[in-house]
Amino acid sequence: MTAQLNKNQANSWLQAGLVAVLVSLPTACMQPNRVEGVVQLPSTEAESNSTYADVQNLVNLGPRVAGTPVMEKASSYLIDQYRKAGYITEVQTFTYQKFADLGSNLTVDNVTIEGQALNGSIPGKLNAPLVAVPNVGRSADFAAVNVKGAIAIVKRGEIRFSQKAENAAAAGAVGLIIVNNQPGDLYGGSLGGEAKLPVLGLSAEKGNPLIARIPNTQVNLNVNAQRQIVTGRNVIAHLPGVTQPKAILGGHYDSVAGSPGANDNASGTAVVLAIARNLSNTPQARQIWFVAFDGEEDGLHGSRAFVNAAQPQFLSGLKGMMNFDMVGVNNQLSIGGTSSLTSLAQASLPQIKTFGSTRGSDHASFADKNVPVLFFYRGSERNYHTPNDKTIDPKLLDQTTQVGLDILKRLLKTG
Repeated sequence: MTAQLNKNQANSWLQAGLVAVLVSLPTACMQPNRVEGVVQLPSTEAESNSTYADVQNLVNLGPRVAGTPVMEKASSYLIDQYRKAGYITEVQTFTYQKFADLGSNLTVDNVTIEGQALNGSIPGKLNAPLVAVPNVGRSADFAAVNVKGAIAIVKRGEIRFSQKAENAAAAGAVGLIIVNNQPGDLYGGSLGGEAKLPVLGLSAEKGNPLIARIPNTQVNLNVNAQRQIVTGRNVIAHLPGVTQPKAILGGHYDSVAGSPGANDNASGTAVVLAIARNLSNTPQARQIWFVAFDGEEDGLHGSRAFVNAAQPQFLSGLKGMMNFDMVGVNNQLSIGGTSSLTSLAQASLPQIKTFGSTRGSDHASFADKNVPVLFFYRGSERNYHTPNDKTIDPKLLDQTTQVGLDILKRLLKTG
């Protein structure tokens, strides 16, 4: 029966105008492996909270990096949970080119210091003097020192990584090291395009002592990076026969390398699943598709693949796309997006805080196709994109779920 449902729904998906390759997976009842350091549920209240349990189960898998075996486990977990809630599920696969650090470092006085190549860095092995650049690496800062033929080292902050790299190359540097301006490693750094020189990120603890060294220390820089083709996996869930939803609820379930991604974004993934559970036996469920997007951290690849595979009539039939990203930390829940939907949300919850942007997460892919969007977000926090993003506040998940339900029901009632 399950196989037949999947086959029929694959046909309905195509009839709805989506032409991407879909791979249906068998039902899986998986128990994710535990990893060291995972924060356990803080109270009996949280233990009974299936939404919090979903976050913990995803976190326990470890970092959910697109294209890795962990994502197959994560997608299987979500498929199992949606099927238990009464939905049929599919996986939309897509491929894209991804930057990969295969192990980059800096060697100083025969001591090897591990770092992270910034996304967009070119590979390279260099032996050159290390020159500290004052302040944050503006053009004037590079003009204050001689970095020609050298590896420049500069602190993070105030201007984009890409601008630092452009300024370094323009000043004649052959390599660049960017040091975090707060404790911890520089995870998830991106240059927004390909740089002209190798660029390595270092933690404040590793990098600040190097900035304070005597100028022109000879060092070896090894940026071991390349671009790879990876396969992403969007998990799609809905009731049988629903080929033209009125709304899409989504959140990305991938995380950056090195981070188990509790808040970013197991929290949003779990809230979407919680809303699906709440609505599974209601008429509203027949008007919704629920999507867990992959590849968001690498550049919104999952949501872009979804909308690019859709025929215009599929997208024009949507009243809105609601996106949940980073909703498990910070008390203030904010919304942003299309003015019509932010106004609708304020009518449902007058005290909710709004912001104007329609960028920064998977809703942007829908906004680019003229689909009305609403983005639910609680802001950044100190564990963002770090190994410490391991836990969230279960009460905030419940609050976000209830707000999402209220706004969704109001949206579906609109003409």
